Amino acid sequence: MDIGRYGVWRHKDRITAAQARRIEELGYGAIWVGASPAGDLSPIPELLAATERIVIASGVINMWATGAEVAAQAYHRLAAEYPGRFLLGVGIGHRETSAGYQSPYATIVDYLDQLDAAGVPAAERVLAALGPRVLRLAGERTAGAHPYFTTPGHTRFARSVLGAGPLLAPEQKIVLDTDGARARAIARPTVEYYLSRVNYVNNLKRDGWTDEDVAGSGSDALVDALAVHGDAATLAAGLTAHLDAGADHVCAQVLTEAGGDPLPALEAVAEELGLSAAG
Repeated sequence: MDIGRYGVWRHKDRITAAQARRIEELGYGAIWVGASPAGDLSPIPELLAATERIVIASGVINMWATGAEVAAQAYHRLAAEYPGRFLLGVGIGHRETSAGYQSPYATIVDYLDQLDAAGVPAAERVLAALGPRVLRLAGERTAGAHPYFTTPGHTRFARSVLGAGPLLAPEQKIVLDTDGARARAIARPTVEYYLSRVNYVNNLKRDGWTDEDVAGSGSDALVDALAVHGDAATLAAGLTAHLDAGADHVCAQVLTEAGGDPLPALEAVAEELGLSAAG
């Protein structure tokens, strides 16, 4: 499945068919639909129907909210209708928001076992992964890993764990604004939300960030690393830094003021990267 080197991550409630068509026109290789799409995978079927070639990925289905049997049924339905264009992303979610959360590693293994039994090919699924055990599992049992809320430093670590073969497709937040204070004001609410999740905090500390960096809404340095801001060239460099660190693909999540349009930033970055010219 060809997802290219650059993709777009977008919240399931903030992506439209028209935006998907434009993202495809710009030359991005995949759209990752985030915030735990439900069992019907809405709006992924609508996005697939509205586009022609771009891969649409679930980024990711929460294993606690959607059982493996339901996920497998959704995979087979979409894979049959749009062959080679749907990538099933799954993940364990967060103990803070998942009822009954326990034995996360064992739950992941069991879920992947069920996907195997249901005939979902490993090559067309990816696993949300941060720490070494789950990264290794992603490389062994799926096409690869989809880390979220990370920096190029983590990408370098993840590649060292995965080795040369498996897919590594991290997410990177970007803000098209050269004013640092204004850009951080846009990014901070999102960063603060994820800093309330212990697995993300532990991962950042493993990556070398301090207790002070991850406290509250995050230090300026951490916010700037998790949500790169600046002009189009700076944003493009922030994405490419993941590729330089060992990623195969990086998906850009545009942060804007409330209700803002992500397309101007995606258009500017695509031009800087030469995506349109490359198709």
